[in-house]
Amino acid sequence: MEVRRLSAALGAEVAGADLRPPLDDAVVTAVHAALIDHQVLFFRDQVMSDDDQLALASRFGEVSIYPVSRLAGATERRVSYIRDNAESPPDADGWHTDVTWIAEPPVAAFLSAQLIPDVGGDTLWASLYAAFDTLSPTMQAACERLIVRHWYGEQFEAAISRAMPSELVARLRAEYPPVEHPLVGVHPVTGRKALLLAGQFMQEIVGMHPAESAMFLGFLRSRLDDPNLQVRWHWREGDLAVWDERCTNHRALSDHYPRSRVMRRCTVDGPCLRQERST
Repeated sequence: MEVRRLSAALGAEVAGADLRPPLDDAVVTAVHAALIDHQVLFFRDQVMSDDDQLALASRFGEVSIYPVSRLAGATERRVSYIRDNAESPPDADGWHTDVTWIAEPPVAAFLSAQLIPDVGGDTLWASLYAAFDTLSPTMQAACERLIVRHWYGEQFEAAISRAMPSELVARLRAEYPPVEHPLVGVHPVTGRKALLLAGQFMQEIVGMHPAESAMFLGFLRSRLDDPNLQVRWHWREGDLAVWDERCTNHRALSDHYPRSRVMRRCTVDGPCLRQERST
């Protein structure tokens, strides 16, 4: 297995690995080690079925059930499809980490390219390690004392209201109230500090006036626009990306609209990956 770094901050392309079952233990160990080192990994030519992708993800932990799907009665752990087209515009073109509005967000994600447009549709990742490291020591110390309140937000609620009955939306609000997470986290494997940004899911800094919170979070979010913190992947059909949610943000560009783009994804629950739990 060959691992080639793509940027100084994060990201590596991995060649020579077939991630379809049966999956060798040595391959899982090597991929996990590379993921810890590089934060996001890219694999070409990994044509796999839904079950293949679930089998791969399950080797790294327990596959998630999306909270909205759980409320709708889902009990099986399965992949989901992200379909962008003229009737369903893309909605992930903003820096974020997945589902931070629950007490224990996912720790890793697996995204497979099913249909890629002829133009556009790239995805960006940013290192939250680097976002923290590039702050001044004074700002780092200030951030380490802060707690952020996370919630899925009115924009998300409005979006799902178009496809869900009102009673299910009411249950979502009742069963998933705002949660609090530290602004700075320590990765359980590397011990490195990361600035735990989460896009629109970050509602406010606990204890600050709204204007103070908006100013502070606005500055921190702007740090991710520095290209020195980023890696960009130009998709081909059959590509697979695997990333560590605990130390990255990602952003799916919308420049392909209204062209069609179909991606298949699943996430793995925490607090740790399976290999970490077994040590």
